[in-house]
Amino acid sequence: MAADQQTTAQGLPTLRRIEALDAARGLALIAMATYHLTWDFEFFGYLEPGTATSGWLKIYARAIASSFLFLAGFSLVLAHYPELKARSFAKRLAVIVAAAAAITVATAVAMPESMIFFGILHAIAAGSLVGLAFLRLPPFVTLAAAVAAIALPNFYRSEIFDAPALLFVGLSQHLPRSNDYVPLLPWVGALLTGIAAARIALASGCLSRLAGLPAGPSWIRLAGRNSLIVYLLHQPLLIAVVFLISIIAPPQKRDPMQSYLASCENACLAEGSDAALCQRFCACTLDRLQQQSLLSPLQSGAILPDQDERILELARECSAISQ
Repeated sequence: MAADQQTTAQGLPTLRRIEALDAARGLALIAMATYHLTWDFEFFGYLEPGTATSGWLKIYARAIASSFLFLAGFSLVLAHYPELKARSFAKRLAVIVAAAAAITVATAVAMPESMIFFGILHAIAAGSLVGLAFLRLPPFVTLAAAVAAIALPNFYRSEIFDAPALLFVGLSQHLPRSNDYVPLLPWVGALLTGIAAARIALASGCLSRLAGLPAGPSWIRLAGRNSLIVYLLHQPLLIAVVFLISIIAPPQKRDPMQSYLASCENACLAEGSDAALCQRFCACTLDRLQQQSLLSPLQSGAILPDQDERILELARECSAISQ
């Protein structure tokens, strides 16, 4: 959408769709699909454990999430500034919340040990509610809040936020295990940046020029206009494709001990622990798992690491030894 030179009877600007924004959403969806394809190949054993969550792919994933949230904030201004359309906002929010809930339920059934309880859709829904408070504030105030939101988790964390009901905040000491964890902090900062950028574009008259930008192929714009549907459908389709590939050309079997160490160390590093400490901890837990004949059932999913008391106990012991 974009502001043109006409106004309504109430003096508000008439808006038309900015197709370049649809194209931007479409490109973000393509980027997301390529990342998830990497994740799927790792899940089926074609790539080393931790490939999709480390190195440049980790940065790639964060850039994709940031782009979605930035575009959500930008669109929030175009749709609801200067006047909030309460019914339209509530309807859109309900759709996003329902989609987020469906993803939580589906992943709780398919992969309970790493279910998605607060992923990108949850963040967009919650961030949109937060964003309403900033729609009419000066853009510099919104930008300052965005910087604070991005910076705060780097300076303050507390075990108080380890409580399950507060994990969505993003200030917990121990990061929860999830295939898509996008807490409010720092991620709402990207959405607030989008709000500030849209307000500045409105004030400076840049939206009409944005509407004139090349919008790219129609199929990309179509995907951008139906981004939620594409988001919900793309991963099941990609998983089906990789599953068929695995039947035709199965991945080579890896050494279970090396696979465990790689997965354990990546998970440990993701929590912010020191590399040397992670190596000691994972070597210790591998030794204990082998002694108790727990490695195979753990890797097969027959036992869940966060629910089996034997796993929890050896993890506590190795954590104390590794310090």
